[in-house]
Amino acid sequence: MRDRLAVVQFRGTIRERSVEPYLGLLKALRQRRRIRGVLFDISSGGGGDIPSTDLFLAVKRLNAVKPVVASIGSLGASGAYMAAIGARTVFAYPDSGVGSIGVIFPHIAVRKLLDKLGIDVELLHEGRHKDAYQGLRPLTDEERGKLQAVAHDSYESFVAMVARERKRPVEEIRALATGEFWSGRRALELGLVDRLGDREEALEELSRLTGVSSAKAIRVAPPRPFFERMFSGGLSSIGPGLTTAMRDSLEDALWDAVVRRP
Repeated sequence: MRDRLAVVQFRGTIRERSVEPYLGLLKALRQRRRIRGVLFDISSGGGGDIPSTDLFLAVKRLNAVKPVVASIGSLGASGAYMAAIGARTVFAYPDSGVGSIGVIFPHIAVRKLLDKLGIDVELLHEGRHKDAYQGLRPLTDEERGKLQAVAHDSYESFVAMVARERKRPVEEIRALATGEFWSGRRALELGLVDRLGDREEALEELSRLTGVSSAKAIRVAPPRPFFERMFSGGLSSIGPGLTTAMRDSLEDALWDAVVRRP
């Protein structure tokens, strides 16, 4: 077999369910000797704190074994930016949205709406604050302060991570960590990304780092569930789609041997 470059594309919200398959894939790529480098192509508005951290760590651990270049698409915000900085080099388009370094915990209280609809909700609970974050009532000042403290801890961890990975003073990053995002051009000026360019230019940088031609790049993705493949075209397309589904099953079976290996 010849040496290859791999392209991994992530789209959508970062949640445990959406991230879990990618953790296995990125771990598998660490162990595949013929994959000499990885382009991590991400476009996302972010998501959960822990799933974003998991994705960042998976990218960083892969980069410790072989070069990873991140390419930010339309949006690399919050947890998506966190994941991207685990790479050796971060590319963004000039007009990408980059940053949104911050933490948000929404709390929507629906008690007044329920009252208008004549709906009574009773929560039986033990623990003084157990019902605080169910979205049924406004928070008390004490509960709001406790939630703000949790948000502050997460925020400080995020700021410290960006400062460490971008090799910048913590206070300098904290000044940028306002929750806003910038264009790729401005993010480059602020030191939040390394280069401006599209995915092809990012792939050429990966080729330079590894010595493997960009023409040898292959796109890889986590195996899709069997029933998702069979029914993705709707019930009426089961017959015409059978050959494609069988091909996908074979490809995924080969990947399963790698991706699901302990």
